[in-house]
Amino acid sequence: MKTRRDFLVGSGMATAAWLTRGTALAQTGQDAGGAQSPAVKTNPAVQPNPDLAQQLRTAAAKETIKTTKLTDTIFLLQGVGGNVVCQVGPDGKLVIDSQISTGTPHLLDALAKLDEHKLKLLINTHWHFDHTDGNAALHLEGAFILAHENTRSRLLKPQTIETYAAQFPAAPDAGLPQETFAESEALWVNNDHLELVHTPEAHTDSDVFIYFNRGNVIHTGDLWFNGMYPLIDIGSGGTINGMIRGVDQVLALADQRTKIVPGHGPLGDKAALQGYREMLVTVADRVEKLKAQGTTVEDAVAARPTADLDAAWAKGSIQPGTFVALVWESL
Repeated sequence: MKTRRDFLVGSGMATAAWLTRGTALAQTGQDAGGAQSPAVKTNPAVQPNPDLAQQLRTAAAKETIKTTKLTDTIFLLQGVGGNVVCQVGPDGKLVIDSQISTGTPHLLDALAKLDEHKLKLLINTHWHFDHTDGNAALHLEGAFILAHENTRSRLLKPQTIETYAAQFPAAPDAGLPQETFAESEALWVNNDHLELVHTPEAHTDSDVFIYFNRGNVIHTGDLWFNGMYPLIDIGSGGTINGMIRGVDQVLALADQRTKIVPGHGPLGDKAALQGYREMLVTVADRVEKLKAQGTTVEDAVAARPTADLDAAWAKGSIQPGTFVALVWESL
């Protein structure tokens, strides 16, 4: 009988494809304390890839950072790993997410070009390697690290991507969040009011989005993969319905002028995020009906419930069969 990982690998989630598409995500088989999730099975037929973290670091060492001005004080920086946002001003630089450690020199160069103020605060949107591996380097440059409590819990211990039999190391002490929160946090930085909101059981169990009230900018983290089917990290508490709820929270804050930064993909707006939300709901409803009929995950994928959506959304590392399987598993 096939395990879940057998099936996901067979439906397109290959490590090589992940890397060549430049997407560095982490699907774990552990709970926040590091215990093995009972939902994730081991498949000895899949060859371990313990070098995946190093492969990502090799790619990041050669990256080029693209900088986009969102407001007079808020900027989007894109390279290998998750999208980074930086706010500048007299209180110092505030950065959201840290990408990959070997790319930090490139990121720091890009940050230095924004203004003369020092790096003061780093916020993690969630625990995944491609959003947190640069934490230690930015902390050593002066950043105080703030994140959801589950981000710190997961970074304390090695995490495993069971689908690929790949492992990610625990963060060094300097890369651990120094302050955490459970539900929400409010900050006043550089004359702006920031709201940090936890969205439970979404992409992971550690997701937060950040809303700049005055700047009218929202960083969604990996609640949103703009133009792509998203990863649902079931092994670390992710669910399709939690992702939908999280997106709804973002949409409730946004207006037609809000600049919305996804975890991966290009800068977007409320209309684009609404279209993504409609896709999530459509797929969830279709897969839920198939599951209610007693279909197996293999049967659900074979039914191709995303066939009419694939031209628009099958552009990232998560291919249709994989996404259907993840949705089925998380319902």
